[in-house]
Amino acid sequence: MRIAIVGLGGVGGYLAAMFAKSGLDVVGFGRGEHLLAIQEHGITVVEDETQWSVPLNAVELNAAQGHFDVVFFCVKSYDLDEAYAKIAHTIDENSILLSFSNGVDNAQRLKKLSNAVVLEGCVYILSHIQKAGIIRKKGKVFAAVFGGDDTNAVQKVADLFEKAQLRYKTPSDIKTAIWKKYIFIAAFATLTSYYDTSIGDIYEHHYDEAKALLEEIAAFAKEQEGINIDAEVQKALDTAAKVPYDSSTSMHLDFQNGKKVELESLSGYVKKPLMLKFYKALKERVQV
Repeated sequence: MRIAIVGLGGVGGYLAAMFAKSGLDVVGFGRGEHLLAIQEHGITVVEDETQWSVPLNAVELNAAQGHFDVVFFCVKSYDLDEAYAKIAHTIDENSILLSFSNGVDNAQRLKKLSNAVVLEGCVYILSHIQKAGIIRKKGKVFAAVFGGDDTNAVQKVADLFEKAQLRYKTPSDIKTAIWKKYIFIAAFATLTSYYDTSIGDIYEHHYDEAKALLEEIAAFAKEQEGINIDAEVQKALDTAAKVPYDSSTSMHLDFQNGKKVELESLSGYVKKPLMLKFYKALKERVQV
């Protein structure tokens, strides 16, 4: 089974490294200095006190060739459509597509673009590119969550995670599972970006706003999708209290570094008054 991992950042880089380490036939697609370093030295993973490297077949997306049985999209949500277009010629109706991008509508977007088998999913991990060729993973947190109507495709992907010895879940209600992750990410990405501060500071000094925003997202999920994630409001607040005080979000870091941000997927998707207030203010800060 031939596997493509599109995007070699914190999520895709770690997945590609673990798959390659387990002997799976995987090709990673990256760019820039990070890609060049991987091509020359392999990909390195730093996990707490351990560090290891593995050779990885890595190329630019424009160089995609052959056929892929499974494609993992680990790009930013705003790059999903373009990434699919560049690798579409390697995909057919038997291919399995799975996006781990932030947001709750990635599978729907892929289904509009492709006649391949599309699963839904999300991933829990704390990781980022430490420097070119090196992925820094913090702590023990890892769980890939995925599912869909095609149980055979779900099992094929599960087998990959089994072989790579990576924790995974295949819940029967995958849409609710995705919203359970989204509620935390959307709320705290928005608030850390708006206030230009850490998750710990949001919890300590903007608790009421955080709770109100989480409640809005839960209400939106119920109104738009019929999904009940009310219990996740308090769970998200509890999580915010437990993470290291100076922890932030990828969108906040992208704002700080003047990079393109996932504003539409994380703040613009939820059409509710408080979220719209933050979204409009943040949109004015986006660097064109």
